[in-house]
Amino acid sequence: MTTSCIFPGVTSRPFLAVIQYDGGGFAGWQRQPADRTVQAEFETVLERLMGQRTVATGAGRTDAGVHALGQAVGFLGGERWARQPLELRRALNALLPREIWVHQVHLMRPGFDARRSATARRYRYLVGSDDGAASPFRRPYEWALPLGDGKSLDRTALESAAAALVGEHDFRGLAAAGVDTAHYRCRVALAEWAPRADGMGMMFTVEADRFLHHMVRFVVGTMVDIALGRRPPADFHRLLAATDNLAASPPAPPHGLYLEGVQYPRDLYAEEPKP
Repeated sequence: MTTSCIFPGVTSRPFLAVIQYDGGGFAGWQRQPADRTVQAEFETVLERLMGQRTVATGAGRTDAGVHALGQAVGFLGGERWARQPLELRRALNALLPREIWVHQVHLMRPGFDARRSATARRYRYLVGSDDGAASPFRRPYEWALPLGDGKSLDRTALESAAAALVGEHDFRGLAAAGVDTAHYRCRVALAEWAPRADGMGMMFTVEADRFLHHMVRFVVGTMVDIALGRRPPADFHRLLAATDNLAASPPAPPHGLYLEGVQYPRDLYAEEPKP
């Protein structure tokens, strides 16, 4: 089926780009008046390729220093690119700075919105607990937390706190204050800690319908404090019922956090998405 059959009489097509980026050199995803951001870099390239100002909408507004393995970016493109999305991917990668890489480009159906159409977002957080975590090749990409002397994070405490996250909660006790949002409720479908495959620490994975500003970092920072015996396990349950974040631990560093992926209904794809 041709794109003209899919979108009769339509001159602009919605696209989804799945991108990866090293967030260390950016002030986050969202465009800023003066600072370098991923959105601004991406829109600059889109303007060159589309011949006009083109807005890029990200599924998640990652903070300064946060990385992405599967950020979802929506934008409109012309008929030329609708016929050859693979060429669009190549053109984007040829022009984007080396810290940003487009993994996939999908032609989407009318009505697609990268932020509003998302049904789930998944993040991962890496903690390095061995001495090698201080290496300059690892420190920018994980929370370097060398424990030494045979010490380790209390895995039982981490798993217990993660289990408490699953379900729907009001996260105002574990998110940045003053967030411009109608509500603080998020539905968490998955939250788990597991040893990293490289044996160099722990990895936290969390998936929810939405996330608040600094939410994952507040959650991880508080969990790690509990796992180190700095605060009692019962504190985590109290924070899930709190009306402010005054009792929360400091948020974990941004450079250990990764936006891993975003999910959309399959019927929003013009063609069956490839894994």
